[in-house]
Amino acid sequence: MDTPRSTALLLNAAHAIDHMFLLIFATAVASIAQEFGFSRWEDLMPYSAGAFLLFGLGSLPSGRFGDLWGRRAMILVFFFGMGVSAILVSLTAGPWSIAAALALLGAFSSIYHPVGIPMLVQGSRNPGLTIGVNGLAGNLGIAVAALVTGFFVKYFGWRAAFAVPGLIAIAGGIVFARIAPREAEAPAKRSSKAAVSLPRATMARIVLVMTLTAITGSLLFNFTTNGNGQLMRERFVGIVEDPATLGVLLAIVYAVASLAQVVVGRLIDRYPLKRVYLTIVMVQAPMLALAAVASGWVLFALQIGFMVSIFGAIPFTDAMIVRYVDDRMRSRVTGIRLAISFGVSSLAVWLLGPVVKASGFQTLLFAMSGIAVCTALIVLWLPDPARTPAPAQAPA
Repeated sequence: MDTPRSTALLLNAAHAIDHMFLLIFATAVASIAQEFGFSRWEDLMPYSAGAFLLFGLGSLPSGRFGDLWGRRAMILVFFFGMGVSAILVSLTAGPWSIAAALALLGAFSSIYHPVGIPMLVQGSRNPGLTIGVNGLAGNLGIAVAALVTGFFVKYFGWRAAFAVPGLIAIAGGIVFARIAPREAEAPAKRSSKAAVSLPRATMARIVLVMTLTAITGSLLFNFTTNGNGQLMRERFVGIVEDPATLGVLLAIVYAVASLAQVVVGRLIDRYPLKRVYLTIVMVQAPMLALAAVASGWVLFALQIGFMVSIFGAIPFTDAMIVRYVDDRMRSRVTGIRLAISFGVSSLAVWLLGPVVKASGFQTLLFAMSGIAVCTALIVLWLPDPARTPAPAQAPA
């Protein structure tokens, strides 16, 4: 049975909140750095690394609580925790206090992926499409972060960019508590089977590919989503310099790229996963390499291109979990995967400022192109479609 529509709508909105809140700082970092006495935004950027580290490491306990305690209860903790921590960020007065508040925000943000996505897809008849729509919602949150933060920074200051969304998240928690049906039992107590049963060696191979591609994909995701705003700001000098206008342009990049996840979701339900996955990731490397030497409107077009391919690769790991892992333990498996991938990729956030300061965006983009090549090579390790049976249809 599919998740009730109203609950699914709120779960998708929660995904948008999750990604939006983590990217507000990256969009507003230049203004925050100026207020805190930093001469360059690159010097303040590493203070947000704790948020992304806890976003990954926190997925382990979040996934465990989701399976053993209940997913509905954990999503309530997510809504209220995100709201309160965002408001705390808006009240900070220096780099270390904002680092602590952002780390708290990252801890609460870790709840969504291992809990919200398994809650959304349980019993779904078309899990690929469900994951694709959910991914669209999450990445539209990134677009909203660029658009809304640029607007708030220009007219009300960066603190409002955290405080207002924080109040909205708390309101979302109140609505979710009223309309989301209570769970009869925790997921770990259910009797369920994965859609596909595989030999242990094949399953181990898939888990390895899933983990490694999650690491490389998360590195690209964190480098781009945290760096795109400043990249555009640097490469549009003399063309567009107004922060609100740049925010609109960046929002367009993310909005267009987000649509890729719906398309990919449909393809996952219809075609062999390996074939679709490999096609998507092979686009990343040339787009990132070309962007390294581009500026102005050419860069804008290339940003759309590489973000389409980066966002388009996101649904595959969740699709593999839905296909091969029992629902009763999906939150824990997702939590382990996220703890490893985002724990490692939080390094990208810490390195972003120092690398750009020392070598520039050109070096960073060429390095990301190399990471994309690694992703394609790892995807080649997936078993061939003929060796993995088709998933069974979910019961009506």
